[in-house]
Amino acid sequence: MGLLAELDYTATLANGVQRRIQGVASSAWAGSLLSRALFPLDKASFRLSRGRHTAASLLAGLPVILLTTVGAKTGKARTNPLLGIPIDDNLAVIGSNFGTAATPGWAYNLEANPSATVEYRDRTVPVTARRATAAETDRAFDLAAAVYGAFPAYRERAAHRDIRVFILAGLDRASG
Repeated sequence: MGLLAELDYTATLANGVQRRIQGVASSAWAGSLLSRALFPLDKASFRLSRGRHTAASLLAGLPVILLTTVGAKTGKARTNPLLGIPIDDNLAVIGSNFGTAATPGWAYNLEANPSATVEYRDRTVPVTARRATAAETDRAFDLAAAVYGAFPAYRERAAHRDIRVFILAGLDRASG
């Protein structure tokens, strides 16, 4: 069984209002704001709704997962709401950080320790992460753009750095 089935993960298309919100959120100024403000809102929404929603899933129709990694420097658990991109039976996560200048901390954490957990709705699954190949990175960006049209803009704004993309697989499929 793949990670998507283990999580019962579904990515549905946003409605018209949510697509308009996505359009505003894709701007450079909004990306800068969201990179700081959305994190606590998503985590709180997820906890309050008992895993059913995040702020981004409600407002923008985005399929958000909670990825928990081990801090590369601290060794402490770090949880981040991220857009999960279905790729084959697994999920890809893209370290675009809203197109801002910095690589997100969770990417460094996965490089230091690829063991993590993914929460989606009422399910939590242990996963192993690996860096995507160049072809998988391009495919993940293409698939991500179909779910959230801001990814091409994020990629362009952050072209000065290597945007890390990871493939997350359940432990029984981590070698694939």
